[in-house]
Amino acid sequence: MRRFIDKIKKLLLNRRTTVVVLLLMQLAVLFLTIWGASEFSRAFTIAFRLISVIVAVYIVNTRAKPGYKLSWLALILSFPIFGGLFYLLLKLQGSSGKFYRSRAHYDAWKSDNLKQDPDCAADFSRLYPSRVTQLEYMSGTAGYPLFRNTETVFLTPGEEFFSHFIEELEKAEKFIFLEFFILDDGYMWDKTFEILVRKASEGVDIRLMYDNIGSLFTLPDGFYKTLEPFGIKCATFNEFKPLWSSVQNNRDHRKIMVIDGKVAFTGGVNLADEYINERQRFGYWKDCALMLRGDAIWSFTFTFLQMWNRVHGTEEDVSVYKIPQPVISAADGFVLPYADDPGDDENVSEHVYMQIITQAKKYLYIETPYLIIDDSMMSALILAAKSGVDVRIVTPSIPDKKLVFMTTRSYYLPLIRGGVKIYEYTPGFIHSKAVVSDDEVATVGSPNFDFRSLYLHFECGTVLYGNKTVTDVRDDFFDILKDCHEITEEEMQRHLPVRIFQSILRLLAPFF
Repeated sequence: MRRFIDKIKKLLLNRRTTVVVLLLMQLAVLFLTIWGASEFSRAFTIAFRLISVIVAVYIVNTRAKPGYKLSWLALILSFPIFGGLFYLLLKLQGSSGKFYRSRAHYDAWKSDNLKQDPDCAADFSRLYPSRVTQLEYMSGTAGYPLFRNTETVFLTPGEEFFSHFIEELEKAEKFIFLEFFILDDGYMWDKTFEILVRKASEGVDIRLMYDNIGSLFTLPDGFYKTLEPFGIKCATFNEFKPLWSSVQNNRDHRKIMVIDGKVAFTGGVNLADEYINERQRFGYWKDCALMLRGDAIWSFTFTFLQMWNRVHGTEEDVSVYKIPQPVISAADGFVLPYADDPGDDENVSEHVYMQIITQAKKYLYIETPYLIIDDSMMSALILAAKSGVDVRIVTPSIPDKKLVFMTTRSYYLPLIRGGVKIYEYTPGFIHSKAVVSDDEVATVGSPNFDFRSLYLHFECGTVLYGNKTVTDVRDDFFDILKDCHEITEEEMQRHLPVRIFQSILRLLAPFF
């Protein structure tokens, strides 16, 4: 009995429970207030319905994705008294975020520090004339330049990444910049922390940034303060407050590691033990990362410092961290690191994926933990398959989030009917976010194929053109297929009640 009581106490005092209770209380108060006002006066009911009509018209005329519009319109039609006000509540709270008030200033700062080398662009245009439009968008509109003189190494699974990461941390002499979505206590963090403390005592500039929501249930409140006595500068991105606000949707999902300006890492791996299979939660965890040396590291250094300055409201001179790079003998092809910011009008991650999809001629292979896409991307995938491109997508067999998994599976049937081959990774959970096409282009990074990554999160990644790493990503995809089960149309046509529930989930997908 005592053990049972202790469990109840732990549950009630849990940070997750507190957050959920506070959010539910706010929803309840809002609902009861609106309902009570409408019951008290018919005029209130008419006013609330009118607000919902105006909001619905506004949503239809925005530039938002059709799926996002449809979800909100369905909510407003279902709850005409409540829906419009709920939308306004989220939008009005979200519009005052400090990250968006300062975005224009930091964008100008980015254009001053990330400049495209014209000789590099000219060489790329000569070698890859069909991909010049991609370069024009990425370097011209999105503001992320293309580089040569960069060596890249594809690291998979997470264990392979972590061994290289630790090795490079041990070499640090000047600075270590780390940005993650999730930090969790365990072997991975303990090993990293021990090195960071030692390097800080040697005078190395250590900066660690993690997302407050991503680590909400893995770290104690105020964790960053416990690192300061060790000389580790630490920041939490977008400190979570238990209030309904659209700003809470914009999370820092990036994974950036820069060491001395000599080596950088990015990909899908966070600092938590499941990523390197020290702990198994959803079967075997398959992840990947990219290690870079050379000129392209500057983009990641700047991207990290830009976010660090936005979090602190400062404008540090970043030029001191631009390290001259030696000629890299192992460099090949072209490398284009990029980042995505939900506060602007450019869905960079989505456009990276869409450009690879629409220009595929022979094959297109995708690894993603979630497949929750809008109609335009689904149409592009099906069109590629119907045009003779070998389109294959690998998703997990063992989910980390069951509702998201069911929503992912709701997309299988139309894709399979359109000629896309879908596979599930049977040993467990595939967390890799990688795309490769035609032995010519690949991308590895943090964005998932879902609404959150493509439209709501801060993300990052690297596009590779003509590198040996491109074929490494391709070969790894074929290795993965050995442990996959191909989903058939017959499988997805079974269990009508499940398909109906999946259709409802798909309508709500933009809210996940």
